[in-house]
Amino acid sequence: MTPGRVYYAIGLMASMATEIRSTSSRFARPLGIGSYRPGHVVSNDEICRLIDSDSKWIETRSGIVTRHFADEDESIPVMGARAAEKALSAAGLTPADVSCVILATMSYLHQAPPAAAACAFELGANRAATFDLGAACAGFSHGLALASGLVASRQAEHVLVIGAERMSDIVNPRDRSTAFIFGDGAGAAVVGPSEEPGIGRAVWGTDTGHLHAIEQSTSFAELRRDPQAPWPYLEMAGPEVFRWAIGTIADVCDRALRAAGVTARDIEAFVPHQANMRIIDAAVKAMNLPSSVEVARTVAQDGNVSAASIPLALDSLISAGRVRRGALVLTAGFGSGLSYSAQVITAP
Repeated sequence: MTPGRVYYAIGLMASMATEIRSTSSRFARPLGIGSYRPGHVVSNDEICRLIDSDSKWIETRSGIVTRHFADEDESIPVMGARAAEKALSAAGLTPADVSCVILATMSYLHQAPPAAAACAFELGANRAATFDLGAACAGFSHGLALASGLVASRQAEHVLVIGAERMSDIVNPRDRSTAFIFGDGAGAAVVGPSEEPGIGRAVWGTDTGHLHAIEQSTSFAELRRDPQAPWPYLEMAGPEVFRWAIGTIADVCDRALRAAGVTARDIEAFVPHQANMRIIDAAVKAMNLPSSVEVARTVAQDGNVSAASIPLALDSLISAGRVRRGALVLTAGFGSGLSYSAQVITAP
């Protein structure tokens, strides 16, 4: 190696070492949160017009009383942008401050351009990096983990993590096992730099032993081969998913608390994925959460909004004054795959 190349290599190594030392003291935290709910509120009675059931059965089985369905002009990118605007406003930022947009969804039917890119365009974040994240109901929690890493490593300054869903597009309104469960909406959080850790290490994974417990009935390719083929709706083995969640979520949450170096008595709120009221209550009981911990139960009003359910629920708690700024919050997502993700964060 020539002397010039030696000096260049030494200088590069010194630069990298300086950057590593600088990076080691930078952390990430949520700075603002926002949500968007479509105006069309759908009651259990309306759902029951197409299925053999009644409102009482639905509420007893799931805890769900209402959910929101998006109108034609309330697309996933549009709803995501409206939620993101509120999150940015809460953080005192503008779309020009956004370095990256991560949009988690499982119900986007238009593959190109990606939902995140279309959302950034709608928002006016025209130079941000954008990508979609497909982890079903664990998508928002996965997105927080990715955003934390991007900010802490200085790959990005401010990252928008958005969960946006139109579950009404992919759920069969005549399927008694799924029609009453899901709703539409969007939630967003801005993740930015912090001098102290604000997003704990994610405890995440996929239990592929239950890969087909929540799945699309067939591929959209079937419609190309046979235009008369049925729409590939989402299907769910409800009892299997319920038993898995009851046995898994509390353990994952306990591991997330340990990963953050805290206990259940240190947190102010628990915001699980809003899948089913009985699953939430079972997790609270299994974790022996103190009565002082606020537990999000927006599933009653929103239904299961997949990747959007955690930010929708967290924004509801904060807006109602039930969670203080900077308080420790345990979040947990779980869904198709069966994927799961949990972490402790500080409330924005």
